Amino acid sequence: MDDHRLPRTDDYLKQTVFSDPGDLDVSMLPTDVGQLASLVRGLIIHRLEGPRFDHAIPRERLHEDAESRYATEILRLLRERRDAPLTEERAPHERFVGTCRDFSLLLCSLLRATGTPARIRGGFAAYFVEGFLEDHWVTEYRLPDGSWRLVDPQVLHPSYDVPFDPLDVPRDRFLVAAEVWRGCREGRIDPARCGFHSVDGLRGLWLVRARLLQDLASLSGVEPLPWDGWGPRQILEDAQLTAEDLAFTDAAARDGGPVAVPDAITSYTTCTGVRQVTLRRSSPPA
Repeated sequence: MDDHRLPRTDDYLKQTVFSDPGDLDVSMLPTDVGQLASLVRGLIIHRLEGPRFDHAIPRERLHEDAESRYATEILRLLRERRDAPLTEERAPHERFVGTCRDFSLLLCSLLRATGTPARIRGGFAAYFVEGFLEDHWVTEYRLPDGSWRLVDPQVLHPSYDVPFDPLDVPRDRFLVAAEVWRGCREGRIDPARCGFHSVDGLRGLWLVRARLLQDLASLSGVEPLPWDGWGPRQILEDAQLTAEDLAFTDAAARDGGPVAVPDAITSYTTCTGVRQVTLRRSSPPA
């Protein structure tokens, strides 16, 4: 996707309702990207990472944290579990239980708060399962020369052992959703190899489409949870895609541009069940 079709770079220095850290005192935070990424890695445990930390994540934590779509909620839960500076690494039981999107959003929030333009990107990673494009989110930040670099704070933990620097993820190892959609449509990528490798029903062209729309929404200032959906017709399998759906998504992948997200969306999280959610349109008072 060409950056000139996206909002001005300066816009990515401004917090959104989702990334706004609220009354967080950022004066003691580092401004270095690597240090901030390491800080975030020490605050969150992925909902599937328990075995990596020899920690059994309580089921109630999975449910409590699953719908924390705003940075203020992530920070609130962190404070409740340990009243300490963010610069202090938490034990697994003191961390927020999240997903790759939460790692990416919190890093994005702290980058913006300390003066670095940043955004979160939805797409697919080629570094988790050989031959498979795993649904994933990373953070992208702007360098002084105006170029953009991808960071994956989740895989900073040594147990991931990725063959590259997580602070500079190669573009052929993480593909933004628009690129994967185009590859699927052109026959270069098998849609059946895109999604969640451990769940048979969560893969395919429909999921690539959903992630593309979420990525465009994020670039437009609405950073959704991975299981958020919206629109008059929810598409949850390839057979439901019509010629009109394909044409619309082809254009979105080609042209980018802002995506309008309604106030009411549908959350498909397996923790709390399918339900309607009304999104905030302004940050809560400090």
